[in-house]
Amino acid sequence: MDNFVTLALKGMAMGIAEVIPGVSGGTLAFITGIYERLLNSIQAVGPSLFVTLKNEGFAAAWKALDGTFLVKLFTGMGIGVIVGIFGVTHLMENYPVLLWAFFFGLIVASAIYIGKQVPKWGGVEIVSLLFAAAVSYYITLASPAQGNESLWFVFISGCIAISALILPGVSGSFMLLLMGMYTIIMPTIKTALSTFDPDSLKLLVVFALGCLTGLMTFSRVLSWTFKNYRSITLAVLTGFMIGSLNKIWPWRQVLSTRVNSKGEEVVFMDKSILPGSFEGEPYIFGVIVLMLVGFVSVFIIEKLGTKPAS
Repeated sequence: MDNFVTLALKGMAMGIAEVIPGVSGGTLAFITGIYERLLNSIQAVGPSLFVTLKNEGFAAAWKALDGTFLVKLFTGMGIGVIVGIFGVTHLMENYPVLLWAFFFGLIVASAIYIGKQVPKWGGVEIVSLLFAAAVSYYITLASPAQGNESLWFVFISGCIAISALILPGVSGSFMLLLMGMYTIIMPTIKTALSTFDPDSLKLLVVFALGCLTGLMTFSRVLSWTFKNYRSITLAVLTGFMIGSLNKIWPWRQVLSTRVNSKGEEVVFMDKSILPGSFEGEPYIFGVIVLMLVGFVSVFIIEKLGTKPAS
C-alpha cells in the first residue's frame, strides 16, 4: 500500500506539472528517482511485447512491461491532470506570481540536482549544457502560433507535447502553448471530463493517440542516449532546465493578448521583468518564501525517490 501511495503521489505531481506551461513532469520523474525506469517501461511497448505475450503468457508480458509500476504511476498522473485542470489553473488565474515563484524554486533546485548526477564534467558536457540552455531559452522567447483544431494537427500536438513530458526542463504544456494549442486542448479536456461532449471527446481521443505515438517513439531515443551517452544526456537535460527558468520567472509583463476559442482574452506574449516594474502587487516576501519552499521541496521529493518503488 505504501508503495502504491508513494508512486501515485509522484505521478500526481507529474500530472499537475504537465498542466502548467513551463514546468516539466519529466523533471519531477527524474528527481523522484523513477525517470529511467519509466523510460524503460514505456520502451517495452512494441512488437517484442506481443511476442512475449504470445509465447510466454500474460504474466511474462506484464513483467516485461513493468505493468504494476505503470498502473500505479499513471493512476496518480490521471488524478494530477484533473487536479491541475480544475485546481492549479484557478491558482494560475488568481495568484500567478506566487505560483510561479514556487515552481521557479523547484526548477532551480532540480537543475542543481540533475547537474550533480553527471559523472564527470568535461568540455563536451559543458558545451552540451550551454547549447541546450541556449535552445531552451530561445524557445521561451518564441512567439506562439495560432491554434488549429484539425484532427491531424491535434494528433501532431499530442506527439510533441508527450515527448516534452518525458524530457526534463521542457514542458509539454509550454510546447502546446507555442503551437497555439494550449487554449484549445485544455478546455477540450475539461469539457470532455465534465460534460462528455462528443466533439470534445473526439478531439481528446485523437490527442491521446498522438500522445501514445510520441511516447513510444521518443522514449526509445532517450533510453538509447542514457545507455550510450549518459554524461552528455544529463548535461543537456540540465541545460534545458536552466534555459527554461526565463519562462517561469514570477514577475512578467504582458506584451499582447488573444481571444481563445471560448471568447476569453488570454495572454499571447509576455516577458520577464524586475519586481519594481511589475504592474500590480509584486508579493516580494511571498515570492521569496515560496521560492525557498519550492527549492526545499526537491530534496523532500528526492528522499521519497530513494524508497523502493516496486
